Amino acid sequence: MALTGCSWLFLSAAFLSAGAEISITPEPAQPAEGDNVTLTVHGLSGEVLAYNWYAGPTLSLTYLVASYIVSTGDETPGPAHTGREAVRPDGGLDIRGALPGHSGTYILQTLNRQLQTDVGYGHVQVYEILAQPVVTANNTALVERRDTLRLVCSSPSPAEVRWFFNGEALPIAIRLGQSPDGRVLTRHGVRREEAGAYQCEVWNPVSVSRSEPVNLTVYYGPERVAILQDSTTRTGCTIKLDFNTSLTLWCVSQSCPEPEYVWAFNGRALKNGQDHLNITSMTAAQEGTYTCIAKNPKTLLSGSASVVVKLSAAAVAMTIVPVPTRPMEGQDVTLTVQGYPKDLLVYAWYRGPASEPGRLLSQLPSGNWIAGPAHTGREVGFANCSLLVQKLNLTDAGRYTLKTVTLQGKTETLEVELQVALNLPPLHEDQRHLPEPEPGTG
Repeated sequence: MALTGCSWLFLSAAFLSAGAEISITPEPAQPAEGDNVTLTVHGLSGEVLAYNWYAGPTLSLTYLVASYIVSTGDETPGPAHTGREAVRPDGGLDIRGALPGHSGTYILQTLNRQLQTDVGYGHVQVYEILAQPVVTANNTALVERRDTLRLVCSSPSPAEVRWFFNGEALPIAIRLGQSPDGRVLTRHGVRREEAGAYQCEVWNPVSVSRSEPVNLTVYYGPERVAILQDSTTRTGCTIKLDFNTSLTLWCVSQSCPEPEYVWAFNGRALKNGQDHLNITSMTAAQEGTYTCIAKNPKTLLSGSASVVVKLSAAAVAMTIVPVPTRPMEGQDVTLTVQGYPKDLLVYAWYRGPASEPGRLLSQLPSGNWIAGPAHTGREVGFANCSLLVQKLNLTDAGRYTLKTVTLQGKTETLEVELQVALNLPPLHEDQRHLPEPEPGTG
């Protein structure tokens, strides 16, 4: 009798199975979307009259893809036909340009001349070509040990997920908490070593795709604040300088971002917002404690370090320097004293040797000074022992002597020689253009 796909489908339920071992394998075994797939049939026996292919878990008309009559080659599409399936004469099923939706269980039902049916089962998984996933972070700038990191890998495909950190596979089990599906990473109290580039990768047997990196910054510090001199840590130390020398102090710390710096001298803030401080022309007035305070604007933490700067023992010796060094007649000159005693009680200036007739002035413990026998009205004394001589004349040249007395009664005498240059009047205009004498004339 002539058989049609639908008529023999219902008849087949009334006959016994032939009992043959039918198996179905897909070729290729792991197809990608767009591939042509063949479901190859193995184990057919006897003369087969017709085939029914189903795309589903049971022999139901709802899942019928196509019926095929061997003798005529007629194929009748079923409700589950997608327009891409075709039954082969040998019983196989071709799927042209397979899609992920073609994945699942396939059943082949056969009918032989004894009107016996047999059934074979197979499975095919069509893997999609994966789109690039996207990593999102709850925040890309976090504070160490305070904030929580949460990274999510978003992909429309139900693929496997793996994570990368700075291009290397991330050891999830050691440092980060991972959700059961692997798509969410969580780290409570993030650490600085976890700052860097994060990527996720989705993969299946035929495709792999990695996200663009998400860069994470972890703010920390400042820690280990220290003051350096010539690359040497001097925190907590005393630095001794010679008189009139210079020093640069550097403030360093471990911090992200770079901290803001504030310098203080003996507890008083200095107008310096840099990571270094220059001390030029060291004097007794610059002796004291220098402190660097580092403040992190992101973590709101701060740290500090201090050093003590003092004049070295060699700086105790006094020196007298005329300023200017060769003054001219009519100018003022200051005999500048450097390295005067810090425990000074009184001092006196003399013209010539340190004797009363030549005393110019004396500085009293009260801070006032009084004129001596040799005072001309042009000399002024200062608290640092310096002496100002105003409107010099040539007779002011010569030796000057400074005598100091400390609170402990120590007396020191120091001399300086002052030179005064003659201030010649400028040439008259007529004198500049005098005619040169003729040859042979006197």
